[in-house]
Amino acid sequence: MNIHEYQAKSLCRDFGINVADGLLANSVEEAVENAKKLGGLIWAVKAQIHAGGRGLGGGVKIAKSLDEVKKYATEILGMTLITPQTDKFGKVVKKIYIEKGCDIKKEFYLSFTFDRNSEKIGLIASASGGVNIEQTSSDLIKSLLIDPQIGLMEFHSLEIASFLGFDKELSIKLHSFLNKLYNLYIKTDANLVEINPLILTQDDDFMPLDAKMNFDDSALFRQEKIANFRDLDEEEPSEVEAKNHSLSYVKLDGNIGCMVNGAGLAMGTMDTINSVGGKPANFLDVGGGANPQTVAKAFEIILRDKNVKSIFVNIFGGIVRCDRIANGILEATKLTQIDIPVVVRLDGTNAKVAAEILKQANIKNIISVDDLEIGAKKAVELAKEGEI
Repeated sequence: MNIHEYQAKSLCRDFGINVADGLLANSVEEAVENAKKLGGLIWAVKAQIHAGGRGLGGGVKIAKSLDEVKKYATEILGMTLITPQTDKFGKVVKKIYIEKGCDIKKEFYLSFTFDRNSEKIGLIASASGGVNIEQTSSDLIKSLLIDPQIGLMEFHSLEIASFLGFDKELSIKLHSFLNKLYNLYIKTDANLVEINPLILTQDDDFMPLDAKMNFDDSALFRQEKIANFRDLDEEEPSEVEAKNHSLSYVKLDGNIGCMVNGAGLAMGTMDTINSVGGKPANFLDVGGGANPQTVAKAFEIILRDKNVKSIFVNIFGGIVRCDRIANGILEATKLTQIDIPVVVRLDGTNAKVAAEILKQANIKNIISVDDLEIGAKKAVELAKEGEI
């Protein structure tokens, strides 16, 4: 689960990390009023969306007067912001964060993230802050792995401080900052805590100028505050609806809808579609407890994506029986108009019963196959025909 910058900075405060004063605004008038409350002569006007690279898209402006705060707030609120981390349609800005200006001496990059290969926590630092880390030269980046059973140690901080060229006093301050940030990462069940840029102020204090955080959805039951940060306006509506019906769905940008049971089989199905020249439109796992109603709902969600030109149903009946899926497909045809081809491959428990159910239904655009690769090829072929 992603959160907004202003929420991330609230968490920083909870863990004793110093951040610049800022206030959230939902209107131009509130933005100007907030700037007055904060005081000072310079303010940052920041779009609040779940994506990085906001500055590159025109979503972050520096105002040097209240008139400029009003001008930039008017421009940013309601704009469709397209950044390197949004899709081509971008995101509509519905709220902005007014932050008091800072005296910046130098900018750095710093993040804690989960390294899946080593099953350890990655600590990444760079002297090039405020830019896209993926575009930073590798010799300007320092990466360390932290064993979570041991935690962040002083030697980790010293290695980062040495790489960044800090003296003894700054090294001590960096260790204190890293300790607080590491505690935030661990205690909030975060997947990513990224500070970009981390600034060194003219007073030689470290402060996050921007903060991006992502959390483990499976741990939200014990993270009430973070769960309450959820902004459904920033999430794909179909993904939210799917979750409410116990479906695991992720929208992609292909044209072949996928309905599978089990995450591993779903990934394998998507890989097979790619290998035969197709492009999946989604990841969708109906789970082990699927019934005709959930299968029908899955079809409804897939069909809302107008890019979908064919659907590939690939089910291995173990916990979920194939006949349930077959009945769900028929239920879906009654509840939803399915006017695109549906390729169905069912194997496992009650597969023969399911095949007979689909055969007896005699629905023209439902094509049954026995083999995964043959089914994938057929779905790709039919999708290409649908594009014509």
